Amino acid sequence: MKLTVVGCSGSFPGPDSPSSCYLYEAEGFRMLVDFGNGSLGALQRHVSPFDIDAICLSHLHADHCLDMCSYHVVRSYGPGAPYAKIPVYAPSMAPTRLNAAYGMPQEPTMETAFAFTALSPGTVEIGPFQVTAALVNHPVETYGFRVAHGGRSVTYSADTGECDALIGLAGDTDLLLCEASFLDEPGNPPGLHLTGRQAAEHAAKAGAGKLVLTHLVPWHDDARVRADADRGGYSGEIELARSGAVYDLG
Repeated sequence: MKLTVVGCSGSFPGPDSPSSCYLYEAEGFRMLVDFGNGSLGALQRHVSPFDIDAICLSHLHADHCLDMCSYHVVRSYGPGAPYAKIPVYAPSMAPTRLNAAYGMPQEPTMETAFAFTALSPGTVEIGPFQVTAALVNHPVETYGFRVAHGGRSVTYSADTGECDALIGLAGDTDLLLCEASFLDEPGNPPGLHLTGRQAAEHAAKAGAGKLVLTHLVPWHDDARVRADADRGGYSGEIELARSGAVYDLG
């Protein structure tokens, strides 16, 4: 299983990265987790947009799903159109939300390019992957994902505040891809995002093998986020996500 960080910028694209998008590959199958604004362009550095086999969307905030609109154009009007529908696992309101964002009622709807399945907590087989979804702590319906293949796993927090469900989801995972949107300082609203310290605390409690901090908001100093994580009591390796980084889990 190979994980490529396509985009890791939090809330909006930054100068060095688009918003959230992660490419998982195994046995020739390619799955995207999240498809935030700006990520379709960067995705093409790694794979043809015509070679994606499935998509999972953690939630319906723009920085995690908006490039589905551009991808709908690719799938609807590309040189080989019409293409087979791509399965999309997403919160239940995804078709309504994305059709509204696309805003072209005279054109084919999202359902012509994508076959939507509403997410719920539990495990599904998506190609060669076992994908476990769990509700996490965010103001809208949001799922963290544990993607497993060949005895290895990557757990993605999505956007979340402090969350016991994330600790359970990430238990003994090989790599925890965890958001760290806030600086560790007073006044952060609860139930929204994590700090680097809190991400490290979750990794320590879960027994994760490696922690990669993601959803890094461009107006924050990444070095400060990394320093915050050092105070979280996690003894494993910690990295900051970057667009283009590849993790080969064997």
